[in-house]
Amino acid sequence: MTPDPVDVRLGARLAELRAEHGWSLGELADRSGISRSTLSRAERAEISPTASLLNRLCAVYGRTMSQLLSEVEAEPAPVVRAAEQPVWEDTASGFVRRSVSPPHGGLRGELVEGRLTAGADIAYDRPPVPGLEQHIWVLEGALTVTAQDTDHPLATGDCLRLRVWGPTRFRCPGPDDVRYVLAVVRP
Repeated sequence: MTPDPVDVRLGARLAELRAEHGWSLGELADRSGISRSTLSRAERAEISPTASLLNRLCAVYGRTMSQLLSEVEAEPAPVVRAAEQPVWEDTASGFVRRSVSPPHGGLRGELVEGRLTAGADIAYDRPPVPGLEQHIWVLEGALTVTAQDTDHPLATGDCLRLRVWGPTRFRCPGPDDVRYVLAVVRP
């Protein structure tokens, strides 16, 4: 089976980041809590990384997921047409992520469209950047966001604003899928 071209570019970028820091696979495994074998397989594009795995690596490298994903794409244009917005899918968790406004090195904010299938439950053990500001606006469906041990049930039209310092969890209780906008502002 031929690896997905995005996974190949992502794996190469992950290997570059590790090399830039001068870390062995073992050192990165210790810092991220991800096994050496999983890290190696992701770098060689033998597996497609999950959202949780990428989040852990982003935390270690001090990047948002959009920043990391944008590094494997072309330089963002000032206008990004809907058909050209990068979409990344974690089929294991039922999460689809569209980078509506790919980040630019000099800018702190970005918009992301998220979609979760009914019953999907994604836990992030840490923020990619401590103190990251998030605005979560539900466009369709229901979403429960847990941050600082507090559940925030959201319905269509609701918006939650928070700063992320610790673990978070996104759950789609169903019965329908949820679609939401995530506005991310780096500190």
